[in-house]
Amino acid sequence: MNMKEEMAEHNHGKHNGHGQDEHAGHDHGEHGGHGQVEHAGHDHGDHSGHGQNQHAGHDHGEQAGHSGGHHSHHEHMVADFRRRFWISIVFTIPILALSPMIQKLFGLEEILSFKGDSYVLFVLSSIVFFYGGWPFLKGLVTELGAKLPGMMTLIGLAITTAYIYSSVVVFGLAGKVFFWELVTLVDIMLLGHWIEMRSVMGASRALEELAKLMPSQAHKLLPDGSTEDVSIEDIGVGDRVLVKPGEKLPVDGVVIEGESSVNEAMLTGESKPVVKRQGDQVIGGAINGEGSLVVEIKKTGKDSYLSQVVELVREAQESKSRSQDLASRAALWLTLIALGAGGITMFIWLAIVNKDFAFALERTVTVMVITCPHALGLAVPLVVAVSTAISAKNGLLIRNRGAFEHARNIQAIIFDKTGTLTEGKFGVTDTVVYDSSMTEQDILTYAASVEANSEHPIARGIVSSAGKTLPVKNFKAITGRGATGIVDGREITVVSPGYLKEKGINVKDDKINEFSSQGKTVVYILLDNEVKGAFALADIVRKESREAIGKLREMGIRTMMLTGDNRQVANWVAQEIGIDEVFAEVLPHEKADKVKEVKSRGLVVAMTGDGVNDAPALAIADVGIAIGAGTDVAIETADIILVRSNPLDVVTILDLARATYRKMVQNLAWATGYNALAIPLAAGVLYSFGILLSPAAGAVLMSLSTVIVAINARLLKIRR
Repeated sequence: MNMKEEMAEHNHGKHNGHGQDEHAGHDHGEHGGHGQVEHAGHDHGDHSGHGQNQHAGHDHGEQAGHSGGHHSHHEHMVADFRRRFWISIVFTIPILALSPMIQKLFGLEEILSFKGDSYVLFVLSSIVFFYGGWPFLKGLVTELGAKLPGMMTLIGLAITTAYIYSSVVVFGLAGKVFFWELVTLVDIMLLGHWIEMRSVMGASRALEELAKLMPSQAHKLLPDGSTEDVSIEDIGVGDRVLVKPGEKLPVDGVVIEGESSVNEAMLTGESKPVVKRQGDQVIGGAINGEGSLVVEIKKTGKDSYLSQVVELVREAQESKSRSQDLASRAALWLTLIALGAGGITMFIWLAIVNKDFAFALERTVTVMVITCPHALGLAVPLVVAVSTAISAKNGLLIRNRGAFEHARNIQAIIFDKTGTLTEGKFGVTDTVVYDSSMTEQDILTYAASVEANSEHPIARGIVSSAGKTLPVKNFKAITGRGATGIVDGREITVVSPGYLKEKGINVKDDKINEFSSQGKTVVYILLDNEVKGAFALADIVRKESREAIGKLREMGIRTMMLTGDNRQVANWVAQEIGIDEVFAEVLPHEKADKVKEVKSRGLVVAMTGDGVNDAPALAIADVGIAIGAGTDVAIETADIILVRSNPLDVVTILDLARATYRKMVQNLAWATGYNALAIPLAAGVLYSFGILLSPAAGAVLMSLSTVIVAINARLLKIRR
């Protein structure tokens, strides 16, 4: 039986940078998805800087600190837009009161107008233009400097044109001032950015949520047996800590003493508490249940499970996806179209329709404002942030965004057998009873009671399958054949078929022949020298495997199994769970060749393995999925890491990939379609029907489009 204990150590060198290309050089600006558009008024160097430095994970204290810095940065940005908005609103009120158009509309010319009021209007409007409009003016310079005109270019040009023209009118040029339109446009754009930043911060809060899981202190066990409360930073590998009932585990380690159930839901998505006994691994951040545990620390800081998850989430959220590239290119073209449409609008109203310059300018400004590719810029990154947060909370860790998006196109999935579709350990798969007075559990308990004294893999398999044992006397091993002992006053013997043959005992049973043909190991149980039953043992098939394979076939995906085991065992497992195609007796170094072979058929292929000797195959597949990674999440060859040893999570990740793509398409379709319809409306095509949009109204519609995109992204959910 080729069990995973015998498999080669994971070779990180085989990675060849797979997946890291997606992340290299991407700062948080790219995460925002609209390049310089995002986070107006904040230097991109600062922004990318915080993105690179946060969550370095030297220790949990630093990690929390970096996370706090990340959170504070976003809070600062939200606060900045909020402050600029409210201060601008304060100045907007007197500006509206002093604007000739507003006075005329409400018949307040005689009450509110006074000598020199136009100069006061100019001063107040200048304050709003430079203070409230500063993020957009700065963004305009940044975008043009990078030769990537975008949303800031449009807003910056719109408010600058309106301000300069209105100022010249105040100082003598015949015409109409646009100050009230200018300041209300700035107000609405600040409000839109404030709302947007809150949405972005909410969507990418997964890092902060994860960092908060770690307690700040631990009960360190001293050599004399006493405990001392110390900071997490003051404990290291090899130290032992006491975890009391109800407390969070402060570190990754191994249980040395005690037994308890541990809630790992926030870390792995496993809804049921997991029983932890001596020798079991535990994860820092999990919640201890009813018992006390003594844990020896195995990993701290950046090596810990939580730090690795935080880093993977950050990389995934900052990596630039293919859809995001498409959105960025579309946003650039939309900006160029908006500028061109603005120029054409100006020309038509001035040269063809013979309207005055003030009217033509207002149409032009409205076109540039309403066509801002804001929603388009947010269409993809908001969905990315939400899907990454959802997946991380459910133990589905995305390392490579491009591969994750590609997962929706998968046509075939190759599963490693041992440890992936099976549990990777011996266990009883079938029980045959020859005495009608006994049950399967009866003979299994008798057999396990004897085998509990043996360390043989078959013995351990019987014991683990039985669940309970009885006291045994006069235990004796039968070399190469089995074991015997007295249980409940009866002589119990558990032996191989060879023992029966030696003793001349013949058992005719077609089921036994069937078990043997499936490559299973058969043992018999004798009570007082009479054969009472038999067991078939094999690598236990995970109970979720059959359901997972069934769901994948319903999705139209061809399922395959790859194993180094003999063909009989492989065929039995495949038949049990419904696998379409089997590759058996494959040596570790040949697994990658089998993946190539399936790809050569023109299929988009995912490889699912446990990341040990499956590394080359994971790397060469279109999508590499590591399953059952446990606390070792840093599997360099995998594009997607599924923390739990549950094949159903493969189905979940494919469902999430498809749902994520649908949300991206919906957002992109809305953003581009909206802008395509908005341009002619803003240009004034319905003017003859009495419908004319002001720049402020255009800004409202543009902001509404952004809000719709943000809400749609937040509606993304994972199917269970």
